[in-house]
Amino acid sequence: VQLQASGGGLVQAGGSLRLSCAASGSIFNIGSMGYYRQAPGKKRELVAIITSGGSANYADSVKGRFTISRDNAKNTVYLQMNSLEAEDTAVYYCYAPIRTISGPLRDYWGQGTQVTVSS
Repeated sequence: VQLQASGGGLVQAGGSLRLSCAASGSIFNIGSMGYYRQAPGKKRELVAIITSGGSANYADSVKGRFTISRDNAKNTVYLQMNSLEAEDTAVYYCYAPIRTISGPLRDYWGQGTQVTVSS
């Protein structure tokens, strides 16, 4: 099982980016999927998380600007980021607890993708 992240890049303040993260492998089921981010010199923080039923929660700093969604048929989670600010600059990591067909539930992380917002 692996999480393959895509998206990210360099954008000007006020712009938009979309991150995607697809889970693949011998998956039995996936719990809540989410995104964390880590800026230089700071701890990793939760950005947004969404349940398999579609209920979402956001960090206060991104509410109203970011939207998380998921496609259960594709085992994929998306993060639409609008009105980006310089403070959003960080490495973004997708996350999912996954139970495999033959194994226990465990946490998986994507490889991290850089988002840089220029002011």
